[in-house]
This record gives sequence, C-alpha cells and structure tokens, in this order.
Amino acid sequence: MSRVTKTQLTIRGFDERLDRRIREVARENGISRNQAALRLLRRGAGLDEVGGNPRAIGTALDDLIGTWSERDARELDEAVKDFEVIDEALWR
Repeated sequence: MSRVTKTQLTIRGFDERLDRRIREVARENGISRNQAALRLLRRGAGLDEVGGNPRAIGTALDDLIGTWSERDARELDEAVKDFEVIDEALWR
C-alpha cells in the first residue's frame, strides 16, 4: 500500500474547462476539489489511485459508463441475442 505524503503544489494557469471538470469529479464522487484534482492527475499520469478498490479490475472503461443511449443498448442486445440461446444438443 502506498503512503500518502503531505507534499504541496500550487498550480496556476488552468482554464475554465479544467476547473469545471475538477468540480464535476468532486461533485460526482462526493470529494473535495483537491481530492478530485489529485485523482485526475494520478489518472492522467497513468498511476493507480491511492486507496482504490483492490478488487477492481481496472479503470480503462470508466469514461464510457453512462454514455450509452437506449438505442445503443438495443443494438447491443440485438447483436448478442444468438449467444443467449442454449443449444440443447451440445448438453447431451
């Protein structure tokens, strides 16, 4: 397990889009803006999040969560419906 240090860094010059994203991450996760900024920095640097879920497989697809439309879901269901059919002859 990583040990968290108390190192400080002041960052100047980030734009409004980044500020909004930090605020969104903070609000969505119920964390402070500082914690959200650290989370985004660690993710951008390709580092594991400190205190993350040790059973989590990964975060590579996290940005896709909640992005599918109802149409996307229907199309996927249609595309994989053949995999839902059990071939009784194979089970004898």
